[in-house]
Amino acid sequence: MDFKDKTVIVTGAARGIGRVIAERFARLGAAVVVNDLDQEAVDSVARELGGQAIGIRADVTSTAEVKDLFDKTLERFGRIDVLVNNAGVTRDGLLVRMDEKDWDMVLDINLKGAFLTTRAAAKFMMKQRSGRIINISSVVGLIGNAGQVNYSASKAGLIGLTKSSARELASRGVTINAVAPGFIETEMTRKLSESARENLISQITLNRLGTPDDIASAVLFLASDDASYITGQVLAVDGGITM
Repeated sequence: MDFKDKTVIVTGAARGIGRVIAERFARLGAAVVVNDLDQEAVDSVARELGGQAIGIRADVTSTAEVKDLFDKTLERFGRIDVLVNNAGVTRDGLLVRMDEKDWDMVLDINLKGAFLTTRAAAKFMMKQRSGRIINISSVVGLIGNAGQVNYSASKAGLIGLTKSSARELASRGVTINAVAPGFIETEMTRKLSESARENLISQITLNRLGTPDDIASAVLFLASDDASYITGQVLAVDGGITM
């Protein structure tokens, strides 16, 4: 895969899966826009990526800040080829005890944020008559999970956003797909007790946790020319959980 002369925006790219996705795109020659809420953090990641990477702070729940993110990207690079909607949060709790503010926060960042960035990207990609948008959903958006009604709803909503917007933009050469990660090796899973970790792994057909690189590989494929005939799809990268 070669992303030379391509401009890629990755939201929530200061850490975790988003950072690895940004690193992989940069390694393959892309000009990467590292987006997150902390300017110092995005600048630090951009410096580490080198090349043409830049950091742009923006809150994806703000229409004005999303506009600024895309305006600055276009001012610097003149085009937007790939958008990866990775920004997301969790605020877990049982349904009957869930605070309304925790529902609103998760839906705002995970779903509204992706809507605002997709809408902004679509306007430019339609003019270019080309583009790739990849939304990072989750297996809990497919099968649900106790204690995560807000997160599950937001990730299921991302799938609906993916499929409907894919239908709208297909005629303009823009493809939109989703990646649904399963249990991934992260700070959270590393803090689990040995017994809890073993129980988690026992649910996975491949008998191991996934890695951020597993997710990044799927994203890069969907963003590449090799995936030009794929749109409106949900690729579960989950070790077989949803099988």
